[in-house]
Amino acid sequence: MTPPVSLPNLTDDCSQCAALCCVAYPFDADEDFALLKRADTPCPNLSDSCLNCAIHDDLLPKGFGGCVAYQCAGAGQRVTQELFDGETWRDDPDLLEHMTYALRVLRPIHEALLLLQEASHLPVPESAKRQGQFLMAALCPEDPKSVHDFEDPEVQDALADVPAYLQSLATFL
Repeated sequence: MTPPVSLPNLTDDCSQCAALCCVAYPFDADEDFALLKRADTPCPNLSDSCLNCAIHDDLLPKGFGGCVAYQCAGAGQRVTQELFDGETWRDDPDLLEHMTYALRVLRPIHEALLLLQEASHLPVPESAKRQGQFLMAALCPEDPKSVHDFEDPEVQDALADVPAYLQSLATFL
């Protein structure tokens, strides 16, 4: 029997993050982003004084629908608050690539946890529910201290197994 899993917060809280999504990912100048931006480069719309978007209230009209649609499932604040103890890349520029790398590792894990959490409410056999609980437990290393805890083969193997597991649930519905 798989013990119950204590899930991290899977809801975005931008106030607890270091604007990692505005730095980590590249933008292609297209219908979702009004400019071209390389990965690990701060968006030029980040305000100079803090880690807020200067055009947040006008993202859609200014051509940043990709920003409106983006969700990190709580990975951004987890990286900032738990893995980097509240430090930010703006306070210490040497942290930038480490923090953005950690976001790119944690975000898919958080998204998978969110999907597994939703799937746990489906009317499926107990054996399928147990398999989902096993995957959730494998995606939640005990007391993680660094991004390396999430790169452990057990975590990454579980992450790779999530799509097939979710697809298998369709046979029960």
